[in-house]
Amino acid sequence: MLGSMAVEPSLKKRVRGWMMFDWATQPFYTLGLTFIFGPYFASVSAEYFFNTGLDKASANASAQTIWSWGQAVAGLFVAVIGVLAGSFADSTGRRMPWLWATSIVFVICSWMLWYMVPDGSTMWSSLILFSVAFVAAELALVFTNAVLPSLGDRREVGEISGNGVALGYAGGILSLFIMLFFFFDEGGKTFAISLEPGFGLLDPEVREGTRAVGPLIAIWFMIFMVPYFMWVREGKTPNTQSGFLQSMAELKLSLQGMVKRPSLFAFMGAQMLYRDALNGLYAFGGIYAVLVLGWGQTQLGIFGIISGISAALVTWISGKYDRKLGPLPVIYFHIFVLIIVSLCIIGMSRSSFYGLGLAEGSTLPDVLFYVCGAAIGGSGGGIYSASRSMMVRHTNPARPTEAFGLFALAGKATAFLAPLLIGIFTYWLNDARLGFAPVVGLFILGMLLLRWVHPEGDQTE
Repeated sequence: MLGSMAVEPSLKKRVRGWMMFDWATQPFYTLGLTFIFGPYFASVSAEYFFNTGLDKASANASAQTIWSWGQAVAGLFVAVIGVLAGSFADSTGRRMPWLWATSIVFVICSWMLWYMVPDGSTMWSSLILFSVAFVAAELALVFTNAVLPSLGDRREVGEISGNGVALGYAGGILSLFIMLFFFFDEGGKTFAISLEPGFGLLDPEVREGTRAVGPLIAIWFMIFMVPYFMWVREGKTPNTQSGFLQSMAELKLSLQGMVKRPSLFAFMGAQMLYRDALNGLYAFGGIYAVLVLGWGQTQLGIFGIISGISAALVTWISGKYDRKLGPLPVIYFHIFVLIIVSLCIIGMSRSSFYGLGLAEGSTLPDVLFYVCGAAIGGSGGGIYSASRSMMVRHTNPARPTEAFGLFALAGKATAFLAPLLIGIFTYWLNDARLGFAPVVGLFILGMLLLRWVHPEGDQTE
């Protein structure tokens, strides 16, 4: 997978183990956040609000609003905890205990999504559990990303990053196939091959097939994290002399120094905006399809497959271009694509496209959204991989976990902003479609800030 890169066999195994983290965690984002649990949560909560007396539009808007608040709060926790834990882990030299702790929390909370029953009675507890699982997954990513700078030089890490993300999306596709073919329960039968959900062991009347997404995510993670824990190890002699106060003092110096590094400072600001906008597309894409286009799980499944295949292929190709051109041109390209996609989503409804009326029953909105899904998947993976590569070019080799804590901070410090703005605009306009309008502005502002980012980055000792 790493092509002709000359690496020692032990390093090859370490690289492969490291990439398995993306494979192990991607089903949470593919199945949980975007294509299965998120839309299921939206449909259940919208029905719950409708039964309380709200009209259909207001019920849909309320469902999208509470999901956005859950994402906003989770993002805020990731932003604060990620940078503090990263700094402390670098100061003590211990990252693996943090990864074990976050992994355990992730598995437990993911499994508990099983209890999201269709009558909406566990709606709020399920939202909390999903948010905690999201925080745990993102914190685990901080400690995993910190290993990346040690896997190759600055040209190699771009391709390694791209290969890792592409492998993750391949895992997401496979997990989606498993979910659709063996657990899918819309209409009482599984997707395409029409089996009984869970080989007849699950009751479609209470959506046990869909609710199995939680245990599936947890079991997948437990199995495929084994190579990571076997092959990616930290040193046996951690620095136990540094305490929390010292690590915070070092973090303060790093933050003060960041202001004096224009390229890093601009890159952090740009990420806060364009990654926040991308997270908004991820978190609300499936919900949009359910609430605006009226899609069922079958169409969402097709959408997810197209998106996942595109993500794996485009991210792999982006890694090649990252190695050849550097990460910055790759980031620019994908932001431009995502702006176009966002504009399409805002202007599209079941009956019109930017004011142009569509014939009743027209499939144009469906086709356009399938294309948008492919673009979101491909450019989402490409922009994350290239951003991770660019962060390596701005990383102090002595404090990589802190650097990727800052990377998480950049991705999550304003993670509440897109969900918050989507929630505000959705509530204000009472329209789930127009609620996406702020995403375009965030992408454009992020692209503007990239003007001050040096293509080769800058590193300090």
